[in-house]
Amino acid sequence: MSVDAKTVRRVARLARIKVEENDVPKLQDELNVILAFVEQLNEVNVDGVEPLTSVVAQDMKKRKDVVTDGHYPKDIVANTQSEDQFFMVPKVVE
Repeated sequence: MSVDAKTVRRVARLARIKVEENDVPKLQDELNVILAFVEQLNEVNVDGVEPLTSVVAQDMKKRKDVVTDGHYPKDIVANTQSEDQFFMVPKVVE
């Protein structure tokens, strides 16, 4: 598979990338090299190979899905001047 100059212009237009006319042949060559490499990858036998999500085998760290906020209002307002465990904010709605 290869692309022609018309396809390069169309792809650039769809991607909303401004391509000067003198750059089209260079981009055409680069896209053809990329497509040739993809075709080369299709020739690799991957039967029996498990798909990878990472090159390093590790389990994803997970936390328990529990509510942890609350029950410590004194710690939250410890550095404020609040005496009644509330924050005072300016009025934003008239």
